[in-house]
This record gives sequence, structure tokens and C-alpha cells, in this order.
Amino acid sequence: MQRLLTLEEALAAILERARPLPAETVPLADVLGRVVSEPALSRVDLPPFRSSAMDGFAVRAKETPATLPIAFRVAAGQPALGALPVGSAAGIATGSAVPDGADAIVPVEQTVEEGGCVQIAEPARSDAHIRPRGGDVREGAVVVSPGTRLGPAQIGALAAAGVAEVRCSRRPRVAVLATGSELRAPGEILGPGQIYESNRGLIAAALSPVGADLELLPVVRDDEAEHRAALEQGLAGDVLVSSGGVSMGPHDLVRRVAAELGVEEVFWGVAVKPGKPLSFGVRDGTLVFGLPGNPVSSLVGALVFVRPALLALQGLTDPGPGFHVGRSEAPLRGNAYRDEFLRARRRLDDEGVVLVPVTGQESHMIVRASSADALVHVPRGAGEIAAGTALRYLDLA
Repeated sequence: MQRLLTLEEALAAILERARPLPAETVPLADVLGRVVSEPALSRVDLPPFRSSAMDGFAVRAKETPATLPIAFRVAAGQPALGALPVGSAAGIATGSAVPDGADAIVPVEQTVEEGGCVQIAEPARSDAHIRPRGGDVREGAVVVSPGTRLGPAQIGALAAAGVAEVRCSRRPRVAVLATGSELRAPGEILGPGQIYESNRGLIAAALSPVGADLELLPVVRDDEAEHRAALEQGLAGDVLVSSGGVSMGPHDLVRRVAAELGVEEVFWGVAVKPGKPLSFGVRDGTLVFGLPGNPVSSLVGALVFVRPALLALQGLTDPGPGFHVGRSEAPLRGNAYRDEFLRARRRLDDEGVVLVPVTGQESHMIVRASSADALVHVPRGAGEIAAGTALRYLDLA
């Protein structure tokens, strides 16, 4: 009997073959969620000039405390009106250029303005509330490094540094396929032995947040010719994800037909529950995932194995899975031989996230699973797990 790969072995085999896709230039407005493939360099010193960190008055620190005449005022976006005259102050707004000669900013709340003068009761400290030129980043320095996935903070940094375009790995093109003569579209009238097809939408929803360009292929009946045509179509992309047809029944055709089309199977079977009969292979750089047909098994496979592969194809430094940590509310029992993934709901207490398993953990119970917002990892061989034990989980929200 073939040995099942462990969760870690299967992930390693997948990520070893998920090589970053070619880079393309992406406008800053479209980079959310993209992964940087080349260093993004600042086009300016930031700040590009000495600027005030406060609303207040620019002064020479050695001339304080004092009552000083206000020589001029500097607004944001305007240059200072020459150097600061000796023995005077300049009104200044946050972000404005500090006039030459000034070496400190006194916040407005620490002053009293009257009759064109400002009273400063306490001595100012040299360099107080002044942002030095290039204090954040210097022109030509790296703003965002390769392998970084771009979120709000990174996009704001790029914009502030004058970066209008970013070199990012191309989004992976992913085809999603479901197989089974029993499958019907939601809304149709079901005949004897038929069920509604749910896995394509489930898989697409699981993969879309990590930057996949998705194509949902038509449902395929248990027919070799239809399998061959659909798989060949899906193999034209970067990733093919099929659902169903990877077990050992007479109608499980995916693995055999894929092999006939030149897919080299890397492994079949992972020591994970649910999701054991998962297959993975490659053809000419295309990654091929065969997920089990039970909906929760497909969900686990998509989140635990396919999503990290898509992020690795985009060059992310740490493609995951992106686990969080919470505490089990109730005692649990680990499987001696397989990693398990339990559906749970999260709640917060004073110590953090508490994980509450939902009822109905069987792999076909997708409606029961819909009440969950966490997928809890129970490591194989964990034995008895006491309530309050820290466990990793994936966010389903």
C-alpha cells in the first residue's frame, strides 16, 4: 500500500514546483494584493525637504524662551519666504517646509500669540518637531522588497515615494473543473441520484482572494472523451484544479486521463482528514490539483494546498498556509495518523480567540460547515488535547 504523504511533505512537494511566473509592470492603482518581483525604489528623498511635524512656530532654539515677532507664515505646499530673520519666529503648518535658519518648532499649544508676536515661555530643544530631509527614505533606496504582497501600507509608501508603477509577478491563470454525471446546476430540477454542483464556486471563492485569474470550466460527465477535452483545456493555464474523480471508483477518471495527457503525478494521497485522496502533478510547468469531490474536502484542499501554490507562483516569500492561533474551547482528540481540520466558530475573551467546533464534521456536510469561520488544524498524533490548548487555524470569514 502506498504511504500517504504528511501535510508538510505534500506542501514541500507542491511549493518546490511552484516557480514564480514572469513579471509585468502594474500601475499603482491596480497593485493591491499583487506580489512585488523587483525592488521598488524611491524616486525622492522622503520628506523631500525639512518639514514641520506640528502646527506651531519655527524658531532658533537658542533664542527661546522669548517673545518674538512673527516674520511670516508658511503654509503646506508653499516654499518658505526666505530665511528666518534673526530674533523672530515664523508661523508654520504641519508638513510645511522649515525656513532656513530655524532649528526647532514650538507647538502652537505651547505659545501665546498677541499683537503680531508670539510668546514662548519654555526653552525649545534644537531639532524639536522637525522632520529631516530623507528621514523616512532616501532617493534610490528600496521602498518595497521582492516577495512582498502589497497591502494598504505598502501602497501608501509607494505613492509617497513617487512610485507610479511596480514590477509584479503575473497573476496565475487558474481553471476550475468539477466532474460527475450526478451534478446539476443550482436551480435545476433534480432527478433520481442527482445533486447540486457546489464545488466550483466554493473553490473559486477560496482562491480568488490570493490573486488568481479564474476560469470555471463546464461540469464534466463521467465520460472519458469529455474528461480529455476539459482537462486539455484546463492544462493551457498555469494551474488546473479539478474536483471529484480522484478516488478509486470505476467512474474516477481524472488521474488516468490526466496521465494520458502527459501530467506527471507527483503524489496521490495525503495524511489529512478530510481530503485524503488529493492528487498533485505537473505538465510543462502547469500545476495540476485533483481535489476530492466531497465539498469540505475540496475546501480543505483549496485552502491548505492550492492557495499556497498560487502565492508561490506570484513569488511571495512565505506563501503559507497563513495560520492564526487560538485556543480550543473543549477537549479534542487528535488522529494518530492524520492531520485533521475541524470547522469551528471563533469568539473572543480576555485572553484572545477561542475556537468552538461546530456540529457535523463529516466531509459532505457543507451546509453545517457554512456556520464556521475558522478551519482548525489538529496535528496528527496529538492524542488528548485539553480545553484551552493553543491550536492553529485558517480564517474562513
